[in-house]
Amino acid sequence: MRNLLIIKLRYIGDVLLATPTLHAIKVARPDVRVTIMVNRGTEDVLSGNPDVDEIMVLDKGSLPAQWRLIVELRRRRFDTVIDLTDGDRSAFLSWISGAPVRIGFNDEHRWRGRCYTQVVLPGPGVQHRVDRDVAALKPLGLHASQEPPRLCLTGEDIARADQLLGQLGVRRDQPIAILQPAARYWFKAWPPERFAELADRLASDYGYQVLIGGSREDEALAQRIQAAAKSRPISLAGQATLKEFAAIAQRATLFVGNDSGAMHIAAAVGTPMVALFGPSNPEEWGPRGGPAEVIYKGLDCRACFHPTCMREEENCMKQIDLGEVLARIQRLIPLGSRSGTSESACR
Repeated sequence: MRNLLIIKLRYIGDVLLATPTLHAIKVARPDVRVTIMVNRGTEDVLSGNPDVDEIMVLDKGSLPAQWRLIVELRRRRFDTVIDLTDGDRSAFLSWISGAPVRIGFNDEHRWRGRCYTQVVLPGPGVQHRVDRDVAALKPLGLHASQEPPRLCLTGEDIARADQLLGQLGVRRDQPIAILQPAARYWFKAWPPERFAELADRLASDYGYQVLIGGSREDEALAQRIQAAAKSRPISLAGQATLKEFAAIAQRATLFVGNDSGAMHIAAAVGTPMVALFGPSNPEEWGPRGGPAEVIYKGLDCRACFHPTCMREEENCMKQIDLGEVLARIQRLIPLGSRSGTSESACR
C-alpha cells in the first residue's frame, strides 16, 4: 500500500469522527500517501491536518462533471481504497477507481458489497463510529489505539475568532458558554424556549456570557431564543466559519447542545459539554474528546425515527428538563475553569 484513497461522503461530524482512522494510518505507515474524498462543505474539518496529504472535494454536478471525476479517479492509480461512507455512491466510486484493494461496509446487505474486495463485518453490539471506522484498517493489518478526533487550528484561525468575538462585544474577563440549539432534524433538537431559560440561568447563576451557535440557516432560531431570553445572549449563527467556531469553542468553558457537527467540533477541541441526545444513540454517536455529560432517554425510536415523531409532547428531547441539564452542568463547572486563552493546536 503506497497510494491510499479514503472516502467519507457524509456530514461535518462524520468526517471529524474519521480523523482517528487517518491518524492511525499515518502512525503505522508514514510512507503512505493519504488522499481523502469528502463532500463540499466538510473539507474545512481536515484543513491543516498532518495526517492528510490531499483533500478531494466532491460536488454534485452534471453528467460531464461526474465523468471528469471518474477519469480523475482512474488517473490517480490508487492501489487501495477504504470507503468509510457505507453508501451506494461511494461504493461505486471505490469500484470505478480501479484500485486492486477496496475495503468498505455493507451493513444493509445491498448490491454495493460487490464493489469491494473485502467487506468489513460489524462488531458485536453497538459500536461508536470512531471504532467502526478504525475497524476498516484490520484487513490491512493495521491497528489503532484510542485516539480522539483531531481538528487542527492555526494562529490565524484563533486570531480571526478573537476578532469576531471583539466585534460581537464579548468580554475577555468573563467565561463563555456556547448553546447549540439547531439540529439536522427537528426531533433531534431540545425546545428553543428551554435554551432561552438555560441562557438566563447561566448568566444569572454562573456569570456566563452566552453565545448561540448555528449556521446561516439557524439565524431565525437564534433570534427566537434571543427574544425569549432576558439575559441578551449573543448570536453567532451564520457569522463564524467552521475553524472560527472551533477556536471560539476552544476558548469557551462550557458547551450545551444537541447531537450535531458543532457538538463533535467542541468535543474535539476539548470543551466541557452537556450533550443532548434524542433518537440517535450516544454509544454510537457520542462526543469524543473533552469531558462530557450525555443526557439520553434511550427510547425506542425505530417506529418513527424519520421523517416525523409520533410521540408529540412526549418525544425524547422534550423529556429532558432544564433541571436535569443544570445538574449536569454543575458536575462540569470545576472542569470548565479555563484561563480564557487559546493556543494553536491539532487536537
